[in-house]
Amino acid sequence: MALIRITRESPLPAAEAWRRLTDWQRHGDVVPLTRVRVTTPPPTGEGTVFVPRTGVGRLAFDDPMEVVTWAPPYADTPGHCRLEKRGTFITGWAEIEVTPHGPGSRITWHEEIHVRRLPRRCDPLLARAGHLMFSRAVNGLLTYGS
Repeated sequence: MALIRITRESPLPAAEAWRRLTDWQRHGDVVPLTRVRVTTPPPTGEGTVFVPRTGVGRLAFDDPMEVVTWAPPYADTPGHCRLEKRGTFITGWAEIEVTPHGPGSRITWHEEIHVRRLPRRCDPLLARAGHLMFSRAVNGLLTYGS
């Protein structure tokens, strides 16, 4: 499994950073060649399922995820969200933590991914590519309001 860890500080208050990072459909705006469909009714919480579809035409795949932990930040308490990847092609999990930090917030994105049929010797390359992609996504979600 490839391990990815991204940490960012943002001038956004924790509640706003959380809102932007957990607006699942907006992830499609910042991840290339990706559209996101939320398959459960709002509001987001434990049990929410969404399906990013990445690629073009027949070279596309679904990456279904389920929110298994949902605890938004409150006052000085950090927010924590855990996603389980439920796909047949990509498996693993992701955790997003948003902690109040001065007038802004500190964000930690931790992810473990495995691509089926990809040998483990490819994990370092997968981790580097994932780090680049998720860094871009986190930066984009925090930078552009919705």
